[in-house]
Amino acid sequence: MIKVKIKTKNKRITIPVPYVFVNIFSAVLSSKRMVRFANRAIEKEGKVSFRVPQIERKDLKPLLRALSKNKGLLLVETKLKDGTELIVKL
Repeated sequence: MIKVKIKTKNKRITIPVPYVFVNIFSAVLSSKRMVRFANRAIEKEGKVSFRVPQIERKDLKPLLRALSKNKGLLLVETKLKDGTELIVKL
């Protein structure tokens, strides 16, 4: 489970994200329909000549398996000038 912790002066929020949701999200992002939608949106702006590459689902599976094996790994830890902290852990 990926844990996202947000600390502000007044509140602390912890958002648990199960790996099932990460798998579903990766399936949606790697779909041909989403890639076409993203490329059309980029072309509509016309300023940037960048195209989102097609990522195969089979290429993402080893990455997702590795994430589930490395529990406790700290991915992101940042602190803003106003005291807000963001921590992302596996």
